[in-house]
Amino acid sequence: MAPMTDRISRRTLLETLGVLGAVAATGAVSLGAPRSAAAQAPQFGQQEAVQDALKRLFGARPIKDAGGAVKLDIPLIAENGAVVKVGVEAQSPMTPQNHVKDIYLVADKNRIPVVTHVALTPAAGQAFMEANIRLGETTDVRAIVEQSDGTLLQVKREVKVTVGGCGG
Repeated sequence: MAPMTDRISRRTLLETLGVLGAVAATGAVSLGAPRSAAAQAPQFGQQEAVQDALKRLFGARPIKDAGGAVKLDIPLIAENGAVVKVGVEAQSPMTPQNHVKDIYLVADKNRIPVVTHVALTPAAGQAFMEANIRLGETTDVRAIVEQSDGTLLQVKREVKVTVGGCGG
């Protein structure tokens, strides 16, 4: 058997994979089918007023009080706004016909009010999420649950922040 002179070195392979990974992570190349701008998902992380964010995400759909259907677990006083642990649990059968589709966390007075979003499917088994968020000042924090039929449920709680975490 003749020796292979066209072999790629391990270093070259790893460098190439690293570059491809960086390109994919920045979104510079789309490997999926092209989509129109209107078909793309809503943008998160925008500096905007909370009412503008809610209108952009949900349009004119009414957001109902969740009552006991959604539980928001967040401290009433956050010693450090840079790290505030939040948990959201919604009562749902999580079947293909009736499930929680999305959970949004919104901090009303943050410069970027939509602080996190979790998309769920019936395969999740339960409608639950937990995250660490940043709060710049004392504010209302909302958990908004979107059900598979489009219904929006909200629970809101004021969190007093002693040391702000959003840097400005």
